[in-house]
Amino acid sequence: MMLYAHGTTTDRNYNIGDLNANNLEGLLLAVFFATQGYIVIAPNYAGYDTSMLGYHPYLVADQQSKDMIDALRASRTALPVASLATVSDSGKLFITGYSQGGYVAMATHRAMQDAGMAVTASAPMSGPYSMNAFVDAVVLGEVNASAPLSFALLATSYQRTYADIYSNPAEVYEPEYAPEIGSLLPSTIPRAELYTRGLLPELALFSATPPDAASADTTPATAPAEFAATYARGFGSGNLVTNAYRLTYIQDARAHPDGGWPFATSELPSSSAALPLRRALARNDLRSWVPTRPVLLCGGHLDPTVFWLNTQLMSGYWGTHVPTIGLVQTLDVDSTAAAGDPYASEKSAFSSAKDAVAIAAILQGATDGGASAVAATYHAGLVAPACLTAVRHYFDSF
Repeated sequence: MMLYAHGTTTDRNYNIGDLNANNLEGLLLAVFFATQGYIVIAPNYAGYDTSMLGYHPYLVADQQSKDMIDALRASRTALPVASLATVSDSGKLFITGYSQGGYVAMATHRAMQDAGMAVTASAPMSGPYSMNAFVDAVVLGEVNASAPLSFALLATSYQRTYADIYSNPAEVYEPEYAPEIGSLLPSTIPRAELYTRGLLPELALFSATPPDAASADTTPATAPAEFAATYARGFGSGNLVTNAYRLTYIQDARAHPDGGWPFATSELPSSSAALPLRRALARNDLRSWVPTRPVLLCGGHLDPTVFWLNTQLMSGYWGTHVPTIGLVQTLDVDSTAAAGDPYASEKSAFSSAKDAVAIAAILQGATDGGASAVAATYHAGLVAPACLTAVRHYFDSF
């Protein structure tokens, strides 16, 4: 059996089990795993499809892992009937997921380990595991791609879960967004229409005006250079989050820093944050957990949507706290294969796909060598299939 957690979507009616032409993630699961003898269990999260919950508990580790475990239990009960007893469960259980689903997969492995449930191996992919550090980096100027959408989902999720992020949405959001933002996502309105109707900015999370003098150099951040263009797009007019709230967050991060970013100290999320949002982030940060079963972390180090920082911090923490050598592996598909590299084919395929995207963009008139096209495709279009291939081979080895 393979338990799979899907990535972020704004579509309130999303059903990963509906294998239509628009559901690429579901189709990839069918091709990569179901056709190869895996019993794939891919639940719809609370707040989607037929769920009656009025919001989605986005990146709430406790709820999202329960979604997965409940689906596993239901599937094991249903399997003998659904398969007419022609399919049997070997007893091996694998867990994976991509992007938001990478986070959910790791949270699920942790929850199952804590509950004494058997896991054969897991392979979280490109997930925001180090939540406290990741959002700190974003607010301090390293704004990721699709930041307004992910921030709105996250703040709504934590407000509905913990009820203390704000007393009024206007404390966080600019006046044009505050009235509707708390119930906006997920939505039956297509994502592109959310932008064109002015319900959510597509790019600008923050104002281009620094909230204080100390933040001038990071409004936006400019280093590392390969991410400067991504960071810059997160600032501008029509921004989502007020400068006042950004400053409050920055002041809390300065006073109660994360233990892994920007400087490594405890390697853990902040234990003394005063701002409710940072407390919620620390509560849902997956650092401090140590696996006892094998784990493969997969991603790409130039990911502009879910920064490689998340994988680095997770891998670094495990590097000093996991006692068994080789229990945890980290795979950067956007790296050069060394001699004897078991993932050389995935790295080669990734490189070829990346080159193809760049060349196609150049042929269509791109003047930046295809860099913008690669960045736009990187997270979902390039890393995802490369990591899925690697994960299949990793699970096959068991």
